[in-house]
Amino acid sequence: MEKDEVPLGKRKDHSLLYPRVITFVRLITGHVLLLHGLGGTYWYIPSRDELIKNAKYIATPGKGILAADESTGTIGKRLASINVENIEANRQALRELLFTSPNALQYLSGVILFEETLYQKTSDGKPFVEVLQENNVIPGIKVDKGVVELAGTNGETTTQGFDSLGARCQQYYKAGARFAKWRAVLKIGPSEPSELSIQQNAQGLARYAIICQENGLVPIVEPEILTDGPHDIIKCAAVTETVLAAVYKALNDQHVLLEGTLLKPNMVTPGSDSPKVPPEVIAEYTVTALRRTVPAAVPGIVFLSGGQSEEEATLNLNAMNKLEVLKPWTLSFSFGRALQQSTLKTWAGKKENVAKAQEAFLARCKANSEATLGKYGGGSGSGLAAESLHVKNYKY
Repeated sequence: MEKDEVPLGKRKDHSLLYPRVITFVRLITGHVLLLHGLGGTYWYIPSRDELIKNAKYIATPGKGILAADESTGTIGKRLASINVENIEANRQALRELLFTSPNALQYLSGVILFEETLYQKTSDGKPFVEVLQENNVIPGIKVDKGVVELAGTNGETTTQGFDSLGARCQQYYKAGARFAKWRAVLKIGPSEPSELSIQQNAQGLARYAIICQENGLVPIVEPEILTDGPHDIIKCAAVTETVLAAVYKALNDQHVLLEGTLLKPNMVTPGSDSPKVPPEVIAEYTVTALRRTVPAAVPGIVFLSGGQSEEEATLNLNAMNKLEVLKPWTLSFSFGRALQQSTLKTWAGKKENVAKAQEAFLARCKANSEATLGKYGGGSGSGLAAESLHVKNYKY
């Protein structure tokens, strides 16, 4: 027996996920084991129990994710919309407003942070990570480095950020992060998404996911299909199914533990230049696409808002959870703009507006919590909640 092989009698029993007869366990890296047994070879991640526990918690019904991971450039655009300078003090003030909103964090299970924010503190000196943890909210981290054009395509993109990704994940874990996010972007056009774009982004998401799991982070898998264009909802549904099928094939090929992942997809909607349809129609097409492609092993699906207004995103999520069909995963939210926009406008960078802005944030968190249970009655928040948040070819 080789020195990196562990006999059956010295291992913990994992017969629920792997064959009952395992001949030996081979250490491949410091993080991954290869189980050799009857019927084949199986990948095993020692941190699987923690990954499964955290993914399941994030997918708790009634809770969702705040995406506060805007890059410095993107948050600068948000601040510019309220005439606030893009400096660290103002970025910190906005995030502190969100993370310390009275009673709001009870509706959140996770918050995605940008690297700068992961290490920031409140004005009283308490690390943001501790503020979240004390309120039973799991800190997460954006690990991708944005998109670049994919050569040989008509303006399609692939996501960068693999350089030192494993080392960065280790650092983020030490800093308190327990899940991660990586955004892949696809578009619908006359011949898009191309097979090249679909495969490159699927493989990239899978590679990112296994690297995260090897380093203790639950990967949020985010294949976003942009709403830009005149296509109808049927076209969006077909593309969504094709993309998700490719993504889960790639995740399987790269030995990703699905029980320790979350999916962050677009809702199935008409294109931004097409007539709108009711929430019930969006719910039916979206849930059908997911039922056809997403394995039941995935604990939760946390939707991106994709430029919908705050109210639209909430009503659509509510309609999905009211559908009386089998849904083996929790359907929840991972909203950025759709949780923050009315809060940002209400705050306007002024200290005297913080309390009112926090009330607006609480209203959106509560509304979306109700939507994850199919109990949202509509009409939450001010007129700001009805404003469209669509940005063509959105980058952040």
